Amino acid sequence: MDTTVRELSYSQAIQEAMAIAMEADERVILMGEDIGVYGGAFQVTGDLIDRFGPDRVMDTPISELGGAGVAVGAAMTGLRPIFEFQFSDFAALAMEQIVNQAAKMRYMLGGEVSVPVVMRFPAGSGTGAAAQHSQSLEAWLGHVPGLKVIQPATPHDVKGMLLAAVADPDPVMIFEHKLLYKMKGPVPEGHYTVPLDKAEIRRQGQDLSIVATSIMVHKALDAAEQLAEQGIDVEVIDLRSVRPIDKATVIASVKKTTRLLCVYEGVKTLGVGAEISAMIAESDAFDYLDAPIVRLGGSETPIPYNPELEKAAVPQVPDIFNAARDLVRGVR
Repeated sequence: MDTTVRELSYSQAIQEAMAIAMEADERVILMGEDIGVYGGAFQVTGDLIDRFGPDRVMDTPISELGGAGVAVGAAMTGLRPIFEFQFSDFAALAMEQIVNQAAKMRYMLGGEVSVPVVMRFPAGSGTGAAAQHSQSLEAWLGHVPGLKVIQPATPHDVKGMLLAAVADPDPVMIFEHKLLYKMKGPVPEGHYTVPLDKAEIRRQGQDLSIVATSIMVHKALDAAEQLAEQGIDVEVIDLRSVRPIDKATVIASVKKTTRLLCVYEGVKTLGVGAEISAMIAESDAFDYLDAPIVRLGGSETPIPYNPELEKAAVPQVPDIFNAARDLVRGVR
């Protein structure tokens, strides 16, 4: 039987995934600041408190460390919490629980206990929220063994990956770019999952591979269409998962196109693109390269409040276009 597909926004897809998970398993609970009656800082949880009650949609005090700690503890005792941070930046307040507890408990206890917690992080710039509410910190958590770190770029993927995350026995960190919340796309009804360890080729091409994450996938696709008008055929890979990285898909693409551009919003230094670059340098794909790998990441600065400076601090479509064109044409 065919599955009905509707147009949903990214935030609607998240809410639908959480509702499906909660209906299927009473162990699934939601936690976070203002997620109850208010519906969440970005209105993602919506009316779920009316559907499932305050015992399963729980407002937590303004203490990220405390809330994350309760979520980790609840996961260790058999529940499956989904914990929402109001902004990804606030993960800094909860790093003890994320890095030293959630990520390490399975290892520390000899595999006898798992920590099936999902943590949701509204991330990225573009909303004028300034330096302490606009960061892209996925590389921080991607550095930590024991965590899975994902960046869904479409409504379809965020629903399927969230449902996969809830079923996963280990902690999964989901970074949701704030500018994606209103973006609409086709989403099947009912339950389905998207693997947490597979990249997706969004556009086939021959001249250049662009590996992008989150909202940069859409910017890369826009740039690729403009580049096609100049005879440059770009392949766009949606990385989807920062940990683990789908090495096979990226390596195969680079072998085909012989050029690689990494595009990500996080600060360029020590970012996701650095890991992708090192991965290719250490693989047999390195022998196929016809040009140096290029990283296009965020500027070495806090995210500015001024809207024009904010745009200038992270890659935009013209930046991707120029970097890709120069790479293919051998301009250094």
